[in-house]
Amino acid sequence: MVAFALTFVLGAWVLQHMTYLPHLYWAAAILPIALLVWITRKYSLSNLAMRLLLGFVIGFFWATFFAQHRLAESLPTEWEGRDIQLVGVIATMPQQQERGDRFEFDVEQVLVKDAASPAPIVPSHISLSQYRNEFGSANAAFPRPKSKKPVLPNLQLHAGERWQLTVRLKKPHGTSNPYGFNFEAWALEQNIRATGYVRPSAQNQLKDSVVLKPAYLVEMLRERIHQRMSRVLSGKPYGGVLQALAIGDESGITQDDWQVFLRTGINHLVSISGLHITMFAGLAFSLIYAIWRRAERLTLLLPARKAAVLAGFIAALAYALIAGYSVPTQRTIYMLAVFACALWSGRHVAITRVLAYGLLLVVLLDPWAVLAPGFWLSFGAVAIISYAVAGRLQRPGWLREAVATQWAVSLGLVPMLLVLFQQVSIISPIANAIAIPLVSLVVVPLTLLGAMLPFDSALLLAHWIMAGCMQLLIWLASFPLSTWQQHAPPIWTLPIAMVGVLWMLAPRGLPMRWLGLCGFLPMLLIAPARPGPGEMQVSVLDVGQGLAVVVQTQHSTLLYDTGPQYSSQSDSGSRIIVPYLRGAGIQRLDGMIVSHNDLDHSGGMASVLSQVPVGWLASSLPEDTEALRTQPHLHCFAGQAWAWDQVRFEMLYPDHASYDDTSVKDNNRSCVLRITSQYGSVLLPGDIEKSAESQLLSSESESLLTDVLVVPHHGSKTSSTIDFVNAVRPAVAIFTVGYRNRFGHPKADVVSRYQAIDSKRYRSDEDGAILLDFTKSSGIQIQRWREQERHYWQE
Repeated sequence: MVAFALTFVLGAWVLQHMTYLPHLYWAAAILPIALLVWITRKYSLSNLAMRLLLGFVIGFFWATFFAQHRLAESLPTEWEGRDIQLVGVIATMPQQQERGDRFEFDVEQVLVKDAASPAPIVPSHISLSQYRNEFGSANAAFPRPKSKKPVLPNLQLHAGERWQLTVRLKKPHGTSNPYGFNFEAWALEQNIRATGYVRPSAQNQLKDSVVLKPAYLVEMLRERIHQRMSRVLSGKPYGGVLQALAIGDESGITQDDWQVFLRTGINHLVSISGLHITMFAGLAFSLIYAIWRRAERLTLLLPARKAAVLAGFIAALAYALIAGYSVPTQRTIYMLAVFACALWSGRHVAITRVLAYGLLLVVLLDPWAVLAPGFWLSFGAVAIISYAVAGRLQRPGWLREAVATQWAVSLGLVPMLLVLFQQVSIISPIANAIAIPLVSLVVVPLTLLGAMLPFDSALLLAHWIMAGCMQLLIWLASFPLSTWQQHAPPIWTLPIAMVGVLWMLAPRGLPMRWLGLCGFLPMLLIAPARPGPGEMQVSVLDVGQGLAVVVQTQHSTLLYDTGPQYSSQSDSGSRIIVPYLRGAGIQRLDGMIVSHNDLDHSGGMASVLSQVPVGWLASSLPEDTEALRTQPHLHCFAGQAWAWDQVRFEMLYPDHASYDDTSVKDNNRSCVLRITSQYGSVLLPGDIEKSAESQLLSSESESLLTDVLVVPHHGSKTSSTIDFVNAVRPAVAIFTVGYRNRFGHPKADVVSRYQAIDSKRYRSDEDGAILLDFTKSSGIQIQRWREQERHYWQE
């Protein structure tokens, strides 16, 4: 059974990495394989091989069936960006965000204005946002387009209500970059088949204040808890952390706090992790067992052990429901259900069999679980602990056992953490040894007690303890070597490193356990290849509607622009650029250029500066920009030039005198950079418009001819004049645009100008990150990341 479960999971994992879905008629292969299993049942080795093959094939087609069923619910392209009237239920507690509220919506009915027209096809489960009216004021980071229409009041939306809403939808679409988060895979796992926002409309109306369905009632309870906790913890710095621990709402945790959690390796504690649910179930088990075994009548009705197992599982299920019953918590509940059944049976069941059943159940119910890092980390942690403590002749004392367990988990998860996140907290064992018992056994029970019952003092005490814990964690995170960060290791190094882990965690009698360290060497030493002399790598990252370009030479790295800011707590610097730099093995930036003062180009600057050492920074930004206060800075201007590793960098624009001219727009003060290697050139013009292009044509006409052009201003009609396009004549034109952006970039007439000179055109919204290698052996090689890492759910 163990072997079957493992190959079943492997089959589901292989399917999730397919570029297309096979037809289900291939599932007929199961029948002859099953027949071979029956025929070879007397021959152990042949039968084992056939069972493994059968498990793989069943897992593969089981995942295929789920995928085809879920993909069948897709929003047709022709209905993207159009107003649609829906009737449905607010399926989740609305989460307050900087721009407004976000919630999931169960569609019950699609209303049609004209009976003669076809009804829109809308998925049954979608994600919606409602933007606040005050969002987009003159001082806001993201200005709202001007409109003459009257501003309607925000809708007061609550979980479990039935509403008629006018919405605009689009297919789930995220940025696509190496080492980046795959939003589309996450949305598929969450069964979110369309995303969009609520349109202001007089026809938006509440239909029913309560829809009596268990899932909706649970969400209503979660919202009441959220409101109560917000009232009691108003103004408290770590109220958002307690909200996350109680109901899984992480929106109130600041970016600074997340950095502390990541550097100390306790970020798993802040989320509703399997650890919290398991320990809460353990507390319920211990309490009921202690009471039950002392009551004779109760023990006659049901043995104390079985009663405690049942109580522990019910407590875990209740906590998971209050926490939102997210996919990670569901996996924990499924695994605990297997453990509970094993304990209830009263028979001794090997931990390997329990783990195998847990794996099988999780993937049966959620074939996409194999894509989630938490799946591998949670099951991996349990497997490592079992390996480290199982089969020992003598059980050590509780303190020594706790230290040994923490050591085993910390060491055993290093290979997976490096592959998944390219970083490991060195001080994690110390931080977890303090935080795990404090948070899981003290803060979480107090928080749940104060959240579920009118005991304000319990919430305040939990916050006081959490605040003390945070001060200690902040101190630990401040150590310079608190975190080990490195390049993304090749995937084939993972099994070698895991063999080394098993060797090091083997029983004491095994000689030379230190040799297990050798298993880590390939993972640590094999770094991504750098360009040779005169060569360069140019990575135009997919940051949505914005720009970020990483240029690598043999020994140096330059970042040109830092992408957009999404909110005060989120930007492309922390979400896209820093993970890419870390995964590519780039420990520092020798230089950084921020072309101009638009948030889609400078929005990620602060995050990059705070997380990556930067040699120098050049920009056209005002000197009083907050992010520049702690960073040496110079203005970019025409005439600046330098060379790295036989690659020449030249600043073509703006003129130095333009900084004293207040009439010059930010766009027309963009730093225009030309990079020339021995095997090709790139021109990065920022957001320059027609007047700046005209100045370049008059002053630098001979320097504009280039091989690759990142099209100015994302293909706006205010840029890419015919004269400029003909002067540059790029063989490759790259448009950096967001999916269905509200500006309509790139404009069709601009695209046609590049088409007229036979430029090969790429778009970041369709191609993802565009990776260019300028090499001696093959000239200019171009990779489109969406094509390179294509999956079956992409269209």
